[in-house]
Amino acid sequence: MSDSKYTRETVLKVHAWVPDKLLSLTTTRDASYEFTAGQFARLGLPASHAPNQAPSIWRAYSMVTPPLQSDTLEFYSIVVPQGEFSPRLAGLQPGDALYVDRTAFGFLTLDRFPAGGDLWLLATGTGLSAYLSMLQDPATWASYDRIILVHGVRTVQELAYRERILQWVNSGLPEASELPRCAQLVYLPIPTREAFESMPMARLTHLIQDGRLESLAGCTLHAETSKVMLCGNPDMLTEARQILKTRGFAVGRRGNPGNLALENYW
Repeated sequence: MSDSKYTRETVLKVHAWVPDKLLSLTTTRDASYEFTAGQFARLGLPASHAPNQAPSIWRAYSMVTPPLQSDTLEFYSIVVPQGEFSPRLAGLQPGDALYVDRTAFGFLTLDRFPAGGDLWLLATGTGLSAYLSMLQDPATWASYDRIILVHGVRTVQELAYRERILQWVNSGLPEASELPRCAQLVYLPIPTREAFESMPMARLTHLIQDGRLESLAGCTLHAETSKVMLCGNPDMLTEARQILKTRGFAVGRRGNPGNLALENYW
């Protein structure tokens, strides 16, 4: 059952990164569905007591898939044990239905910035989703000199998509190799509660504050040459925004594109 506001998609695959906590879910994609890398979809399910009725419970999830090169949609989710939606999402199996609003939402997109310089993509937890979509868009690689992807999590087990990202670090995005100029990707996976490789066990905001993030990345966070995106829990966003403000970073306003963009992902 559907109407003009949403489509009925079919679950193709469910992958548990951390059982009962983190998962990725892949669905079919309506041929007319369009979005910009970094935007999010509204996913719908019917009420639990009326599984055969129209969807009435909706939640926002960023697309992991690229905007143009995929005929599927992929989403990355945390499971909130007492939540109304995510436990049911985690319980879906291939062949089950999931509803997708026909309109994509959100403004955490790269058209907010002028091209050039370094692009810093800072995420906590499932805030990584939007950046994965951007990194599968060849236009992203063509627009910046360096891309620094930072993923803050609690444990090593929560470093979802790490193998895929390391492939991009080592080989780049295949489609991007055809472009005249291709960005270098730096990947910093940072668990805060477990030792991992040579990474410090510290919150991203602390690493920004004391300069260690720049040392790890091998480049400087400079307001004249860097663009920064923040996606994750609201506390991180608030604190990081204040720290970056003292260094000349600001969200764009009318007539001024700015060098900072952020979106809560909680």
